[in-house]
Amino acid sequence: MSTGTPENKNRATAAAILPLVGGADNVTSVAHCMTRLRLGLRDRSLVQDDALKAVPAVMGVVEDDTYQIVLGPGTVARVAPEFEALVEEGRSASAGAPTAEQLAAEGAALRAAQKARNATPFKLFLRRIANIFVPLIPALIGCGIIAGLNGLLVNLGWLPAVTPALASIASGFMALIAVFVGFNTAKEFGGTPILGGAVAAIIVFPGVAKIDAFGQTLSPGQGGVLGALGAAVLAVHVEKWCRRWVPESLDVLVTPTLTVLLSGLVTIFGLMFVAGEVSTAIGTGANWLLDHTGAFAGLVLGGFFLPLVMLGLHQALIPIHTTLIEQQGFTVLLPILAMAGAGQVGCAAAVFLRLKNNHSLRDTIKSALPAGILGVGEPLIYGVSLPLGRPFVTACAGGAAGGAFVGLFSMLGDKVGSTAIGPSGWALFPLLQGSRGLGTTAAIYAGGLLVGYAVGFLATYSFGFTRTMLAELNAPATGQAADPEQPGDPVAV
Repeated sequence: MSTGTPENKNRATAAAILPLVGGADNVTSVAHCMTRLRLGLRDRSLVQDDALKAVPAVMGVVEDDTYQIVLGPGTVARVAPEFEALVEEGRSASAGAPTAEQLAAEGAALRAAQKARNATPFKLFLRRIANIFVPLIPALIGCGIIAGLNGLLVNLGWLPAVTPALASIASGFMALIAVFVGFNTAKEFGGTPILGGAVAAIIVFPGVAKIDAFGQTLSPGQGGVLGALGAAVLAVHVEKWCRRWVPESLDVLVTPTLTVLLSGLVTIFGLMFVAGEVSTAIGTGANWLLDHTGAFAGLVLGGFFLPLVMLGLHQALIPIHTTLIEQQGFTVLLPILAMAGAGQVGCAAAVFLRLKNNHSLRDTIKSALPAGILGVGEPLIYGVSLPLGRPFVTACAGGAAGGAFVGLFSMLGDKVGSTAIGPSGWALFPLLQGSRGLGTTAAIYAGGLLVGYAVGFLATYSFGFTRTMLAELNAPATGQAADPEQPGDPVAV
């Protein structure tokens, strides 16, 4: 089937996915993040997993509180609106039909069980944190790349008339990020978004420099995104309290006024100081950790990041990254965590060489490896290493080695950071910034990637398969001759 224009291609992908997730009436919500199409479904049993994974644009699927289809960066942002449009068209076409109600009744027990498994308080909290910060990532990436370009031009002494403009473009969003965090927080917690943004704006207002709190003069931006998050949550609670007690005839005047006034006073005379102390502690703690235990810290962070991603616990790091970027201009944690992807790439290369007769898996690796090199790891995780088991562990070993390499240089005074969150792998190079020159920073990061590739490859090649696994996975398909070049050397059990 010809896809024609890119728009037709994206619509064709959406059209291929929709019937495989149970059709329009089975979809309750549509959203997307950097790489995944996230669907709320009435009846999970209607999803055809195997057929969905066979769709060319689909890199893998993940089931959590939502059903997540991995499409990759760029693609998902184009497919999602097409998918949403098809869902709306499907619902309009079937208006009045009882299909949705029937599906809802049949899937009620399944949905309840799924929510019970995933709705732990901690996981729900982390999902809310992700919902607040993930929408900010495109702006962080764009401004981060512009900041890196500006820094390069300044160091080279090029275009001095242009660099102030680039600095303004790159810094404008970060100067007001607290407002966006407040807006998204209020929206996520069920309040009026603009009121959350209004209260959070107090934190970055220059006039707070005239206010004394806790014996010290406040400074604009004190408390950063953590203060903005706390201020917006407080505003939501005040607003909900007002809705219960304020007469409807006065609600439009009284509720917004009390929400901003009460929340604003607490923010100025409490939250900004407390959040400022916490933010300072995060920055100091991260620097101390890498200055004194860099190699070990890098080994632990790089080695355990893939399991954290599998459990969804990596979302807890988003506010920490953002706080470090606010304070220091870059986050020193992301380049170390990115080494987990390098271990994954090395692991996939070893699997490709080991399983010369498994053409299906080799085809998956060939299609997913370029994305993995650029930092999109889901296709390799869910399509290769995780289903195989042991290679997932050896991929983690590669990440640990790469993380230890980058962490070691942090101990030696050569910190490597990223001016934004989101990308990793080779896609992180435009965002790199550190305590030394750009050349040194890029060289250390590249060295960490190479170490991750090498250790992930060697660990997987040597220890990634038992004899039984290798024999079963490498057996030629019926009617297919074995590859004469398949090595017959023993494999560690």
